[in-house]
Amino acid sequence: MLTAASAAPLRTVRIDARFDRVGTRLRELWAHREVVYFLVWRDVKVRYKQTALGVAWVILQPLLMMLVFTALFGRLARVPSDGLPYPVFAYLGLLPWQLFATGLGPAANSLVANERLVTKVYFPRLAIPVAAVITGLVDVAVGLAVLAPAMLHYGFAPTRAVLALPALVLLATAAATAAGVGLAALNVQFRDVRHALPFLAQLWMFATPVAYPSSLLPARWRLVYALNPMVGVTEGFRWALLGRTPAPLELLIVSVAATAVGLWAALAWFARVERGFADTV
Repeated sequence: MLTAASAAPLRTVRIDARFDRVGTRLRELWAHREVVYFLVWRDVKVRYKQTALGVAWVILQPLLMMLVFTALFGRLARVPSDGLPYPVFAYLGLLPWQLFATGLGPAANSLVANERLVTKVYFPRLAIPVAAVITGLVDVAVGLAVLAPAMLHYGFAPTRAVLALPALVLLATAAATAAGVGLAALNVQFRDVRHALPFLAQLWMFATPVAYPSSLLPARWRLVYALNPMVGVTEGFRWALLGRTPAPLELLIVSVAATAVGLWAALAWFARVERGFADTV
């Protein structure tokens, strides 16, 4: 007698020359979106499991960094902050950076860390680094809740610009996905990526206007500077949440274009080399 499970039709996956196309991989990822959901849920639970402070680490990390930046750059170096209180200025730079960094590191190491999953079961491997990036959205949501009292203390009220915040979060997520997916594929072949990643992330942070405004750069170099996608995201966060500075439209346009090109290139590279992951991971 056939059971419901045995009577269910089997799904056939055909791997041919078209399978390496980005569109094909994205459609397959959408068909396996439940896998992404469960990977995200697993990562959220594991991240703070058996920690004394638990989710409080999400709050403490940007707060402690804000205090350090305020003491070093705001008080000692007297770095300008576009007329904004430096603690709020620094915190609004650290929030999008935290989203990017907490997605970049785990995503780059995700395939190697999930070696048994990659070699034993078939599913779109792209789900692993994508889930690692999405997990960082939880941290940003908590960080934004902490920001509200600080904004009230300094007399800031949300404006209509805050409606652009979801798009900026999406842009930061896309930038982290582009970098994380590309580095994850590279890390399978060259384990040096794991050792170089902390230095790369630190260098990338200082190349992003987290502790200083992009207005410090000469005007002729700012659009080149915005090829770093996090430049437009960081300045956009300050504009969206405070509304005291003009909208950085030119920076955002360049950052969106750079992110789109980088994401497509990373997905194309990932699709090209994915077949060999089970053999080399």
